[in-house]
Amino acid sequence: MKYAIYMPAAGDQADPRALADLAREAEAAGWDGFFLWDHITMGWTDRATDPWIALAAIASSTSRIRIGTTVTPLPRRRPWKVARETVALDHLSGGRFILGVGTGGGKEEWDNLGEQSDPAARGAMLDEALEVLTRLWSGEAANFEGRYYQVRDACFRPTPLQSPRIPIWVGGFWPNRRPFRRAARWDGVFPLFNVERERVLAQFKEAVAYVRACREDDASFDIISVGYTSKDHAQAAETVAPYTEAGATWWLECLDPWRFGWNAQGVWPAAAIRERVSQGPPR
Repeated sequence: MKYAIYMPAAGDQADPRALADLAREAEAAGWDGFFLWDHITMGWTDRATDPWIALAAIASSTSRIRIGTTVTPLPRRRPWKVARETVALDHLSGGRFILGVGTGGGKEEWDNLGEQSDPAARGAMLDEALEVLTRLWSGEAANFEGRYYQVRDACFRPTPLQSPRIPIWVGGFWPNRRPFRRAARWDGVFPLFNVERERVLAQFKEAVAYVRACREDDASFDIISVGYTSKDHAQAAETVAPYTEAGATWWLECLDPWRFGWNAQGVWPAAAIRERVSQGPPR
């Protein structure tokens, strides 16, 4: 099991420098990764920063931990622009970047900004965008003719440092099956749930079993779990253990505003966030 910090680039952390400092502290405390939510707007706060700019700062401030987005809604991005950005971050980090993708959700980021509002169409766009992205990563002349994206004789270099490609994790809400069939074709799955906390583990096991059944080979595949753990290391280890037994390869410690008592004025308890990071992973 690997352990990472997972948080929005918002509130009092809506600053690339602050996030880079926090990532450096996480690396020193023994965490294995640092992942940012990828949002344009969140609804619950108007204070946010661009996670991609923040990841560039994080890549330059760390040397060991894996970094990435969880998750980037590719249907609101141009895949050729993402191809350049991901390779740049892969090189800047020395091959430590992971790309998390999904279809996205929320009226604020789609309907209110004139983006594609139909979830089914966004799923088709995501599949096409992933095909375009991986062809552009190859360094060979890329051609693609889809409903939403077209590419003709595009050759992008340099190629990623990682081989055979930058890892792609696919997120989705269980029990919707389609995102998990999509995830099975790539490098990892990031299951999310809209249920009470005490039901999450059972649904996590269902999702893992389903995506494993959809896999067509035995290649390395990441299974990501996310949640909160106690300050007490023994209790924290007890929280994580069932997910390890269920097949999780990553635990993402969620540092969201509700966990620490984010207040009505939008003030985050930054000291509490730093304290949890400095305590290290629940090994």
